[in-house]
Amino acid sequence: MKAILFALLGGLCWGVGEFFTKQVLLSGKIGPWAVVMVRIVAVVPLAVLAYWLATSVLKSEPRAFWTAPAPILTKLLLGSALMAGFGGVAFFYLGLKFGDISTVKPIALGVSPVVGAFLGWYILKESMPPIKVAGIALMIAGLVMVAISGKSTHAPSNTAETSATSPNR
Repeated sequence: MKAILFALLGGLCWGVGEFFTKQVLLSGKIGPWAVVMVRIVAVVPLAVLAYWLATSVLKSEPRAFWTAPAPILTKLLLGSALMAGFGGVAFFYLGLKFGDISTVKPIALGVSPVVGAFLGWYILKESMPPIKVAGIALMIAGLVMVAISGKSTHAPSNTAETSATSPNR
């Protein structure tokens, strides 16, 4: 139950937060790379505080993560930091710049659990009962429907820039 509650809260935060991000990008005053930078810089103090609380006050996770074995630290750096924390965020914001949030958000956050569920099943040997397979198949069908209906309806914030970078936006 805790996992589902935290997932719902995370989704709620992402949904509202990215709604504001889309408005920022539509203004034409701030681009996706500035959004990535501000997002990363702004959360550092909060992340340090949360880490300190978790390790020193709540004692809910191990201290000195930097002493973990090299393969674990490599996965932390490449997977969590570079792929999810930078790559996923950067490509998502680039998508938001050129497309509607009602198209980009479901695709970005729909592909993620499909890939994660597959990797969890294939590599981590997590169970994949038929009901979970059916749910994932429905997600894929939903992603296809969103993608094929995803014509952008808003005017680009900077037509010279968008036409120079992509003829179809």
